[in-house]
Amino acid sequence: MGPGTAPPARPAPQEEAPPPGQGATDSAGFEAWLRGFRQRAAGKGIAQPVLDAALGRAAYLPEVVAAASRQPEFTRSLEDNIALAASDARIKLGKRKLARHRGLFSRIERHFQVEREVVCAIWGHESTFGARRGDIEVVSALASLAYGGVRAGFFEGELVAALKIVQAGDVTLRKLRGSWAGAMGHTQFIPSSYLAHAVDFDGDGRRDIWGDDPTDALASTAAYLRDAGWRFGEPWGVEVDARGRQMDGRPAPDLPGAQLLQPLGDPGPRFLVFNNYRVLRRYNNAMAYAIGVGHLADRLAGGGPFVGPFPRDGQGLSLEDRKEIQRRLKRLGFDPGTIDGVIGDKTVAAIRAFQSERGLSADGVATRELLAALRRR
Repeated sequence: MGPGTAPPARPAPQEEAPPPGQGATDSAGFEAWLRGFRQRAAGKGIAQPVLDAALGRAAYLPEVVAAASRQPEFTRSLEDNIALAASDARIKLGKRKLARHRGLFSRIERHFQVEREVVCAIWGHESTFGARRGDIEVVSALASLAYGGVRAGFFEGELVAALKIVQAGDVTLRKLRGSWAGAMGHTQFIPSSYLAHAVDFDGDGRRDIWGDDPTDALASTAAYLRDAGWRFGEPWGVEVDARGRQMDGRPAPDLPGAQLLQPLGDPGPRFLVFNNYRVLRRYNNAMAYAIGVGHLADRLAGGGPFVGPFPRDGQGLSLEDRKEIQRRLKRLGFDPGTIDGVIGDKTVAAIRAFQSERGLSADGVATRELLAALRRR
């Protein structure tokens, strides 16, 4: 999920429905909540025709409420998050996008003083460069989270903000679609952040972050980072060794507010992070997100991979071991998905298929024993 600067708000008192965030899931309760919300939204300036059109089609989406507890930045390992964020495929595609939109990125960089690679990295991380913008109705998603989620007041505020966007004419209800949390467009703005930071960079009179043209979305992302205090020309962070020097032996940048970050302890990578790391945390308040996006930006700018070792996983496998498992499975005709070292659903299914063929217990777990068996094939 993309930028989220609006603070959680205390939900307004209500009598018509069970208290939001308390596991409420029944459709009758949801309809009652909508009636109460209609009155509160009208009191915040949302016109009746907008309320009629938007709430008349709103539906409770229990799968959205369930997704709120499964955000990958908080559930995957740091190594897996970085491997996915700065995968070989994403780096290759990102460089193509930078070349294809060279003129646009140049204008954005000059105007907002945010490096093009950073904007492109966020674009790649949030929607795979526009390919996955989300197709869930934003009003239904936010209403579901405001009624049945644990941050009810926050999501009710975002729902009001979404209705203000529709009321302003920037987008129709039909096109107001996004991710499970109501994040929208190429770079996954939540509605309140859109209202505060989105820009009409192509000059057509609308701040369109949803359409196929990424101009407004990319410029709005740069505007967000600028407004959050981005410092042009400074790194988000650098990988350092135990002496505090960069991995190639050079001294680390001497910048104000530097902080040593060693998220996995010893052994594990060390980062010296600066102001721009904290700005990325404003965009998405997850350490893995900020490191992953920052690293992708560095790779798009020509930098190399991290050097320091990550601890082996619970099965004693390194990232390269897991990539080898995926490569060997693919060579044998079992589809593990992308060769990235991340053991996702496709890799688990491929492992199970291989284990079943060999008469082994099909548990789908990547182990050293599995790797040894694959090497014998």
